[in-house]
Amino acid sequence: MLVFSDGAFARHLVPEGHPERPERMAAVARGLAGLELETRPAPLASEAELLRCHPADYVARVKAAVPAAGLRAIDGDTWLSPGSWEAGLCAVGGACAAVDAVLGGEARAAFVAARPPGHHAEAAVAMGFCLFGTVAIAAKRALDHHRLTRVAVLDFDVHHGNGTQDLLWDEARVRFVSSQQMPLFPGTGYADERGAHGQITNLPLNAGSDGRAMWAAWAPELERLRAWKPELILISAGFDAHIEDPLGGLGWTTADFVRLTRAIADLAAGCGAGVVSCLEGGYDPGALEDTVRAHVSELSRTLR
Repeated sequence: MLVFSDGAFARHLVPEGHPERPERMAAVARGLAGLELETRPAPLASEAELLRCHPADYVARVKAAVPAAGLRAIDGDTWLSPGSWEAGLCAVGGACAAVDAVLGGEARAAFVAARPPGHHAEAAVAMGFCLFGTVAIAAKRALDHHRLTRVAVLDFDVHHGNGTQDLLWDEARVRFVSSQQMPLFPGTGYADERGAHGQITNLPLNAGSDGRAMWAAWAPELERLRAWKPELILISAGFDAHIEDPLGGLGWTTADFVRLTRAIADLAAGCGAGVVSCLEGGYDPGALEDTVRAHVSELSRTLR
């Protein structure tokens, strides 16, 4: 199994005490330590790659807003530092390189250990710690560069992937399935948000619900996807649904993430599809370490 990461991700700085901090990468590295993985550097995405999902004026605005020194706020929780532009490009580049490698037959699965996360970035709005729609861009690369016709995007972050939904709202070649605590930031993710072609499925979960509620929501959707036979599965892997996470209120355990990951990997194996998983949330260091290790181990075990 491949892992894409880069030192640039630790150079995206945020204010002291911010939950989406560089130390998250150290927790991820501890989780991956000792596993049989091939690690590759995440390359810089071209600006043209960003244009698969974002308008040129938005890309230019983000680039121009990056400070030469210090920190600059885009909104109350999304920040830029001198290293943020490189980190954002590497996050997108790593996801796209992972898609290329998996579809090129170099591996059946890849994990992109990157920050900032991406699933809250809308077409022309940075928010929720996110600058660019990493997974949505990777999906568009698979569709338009590799000519796939059926790509599944699965998001189990505790917060709804409003950005991914926005960027793929009119994309009939993608099935987007997302579970999230409701109500919670960003306030989207209701079941009646279906996409322009009915290809979006939101699975709102009540605060305090546990792995049984997770499985009751996800199991039938994975069966529907099995019938659809995706050619590639992209995962927005947010680990903040863990019971120990400070930003969420769901009751998932590491074993619940294993169960869901195993089911996704089994789906991929049954369809002959590869999997590219991209890190999103997860803000308790210990829980992040444990869940990343469990998630990547399960993908690696099933998709050898």
